[in-house]
Amino acid sequence: QVQLVESGGGLVQAGGSLRLSCAASGSMFKINVMGWYRQAPGKQRELVASLTRGGSTNYADSVKGRFTISRDNAKNTVYLQMNTLKSEDTAVYYCKYASDFGVDYWGQGTQVTVSS
Repeated sequence: QVQLVESGGGLVQAGGSLRLSCAASGSMFKINVMGWYRQAPGKQRELVASLTRGGSTNYADSVKGRFTISRDNAKNTVYLQMNTLKSEDTAVYYCKYASDFGVDYWGQGTQVTVSS
């Protein structure tokens, strides 16, 4: 079992920055992909950024060049640095860990609100 706790969300003006954190506890054995998703009101949850065990990253086109996913293995924490935020980035952001066994673990989400 893996438990994920997100933090770092909040209210920020357009053009500002936030850094989200996803602290993991439990068995990290066979976790192969870590990712950040978001869900805006009335919209489907979408992938924002992902990071594989091998270090490969993938970003949604809408955040490329503005967001950066990274990890601190010693702290079992994955980060999402968000710069040049836009109003359309407003959403609940979720952390997800995917295992080799096909099991996904989700955090509870953290609200990001960007005011224009």
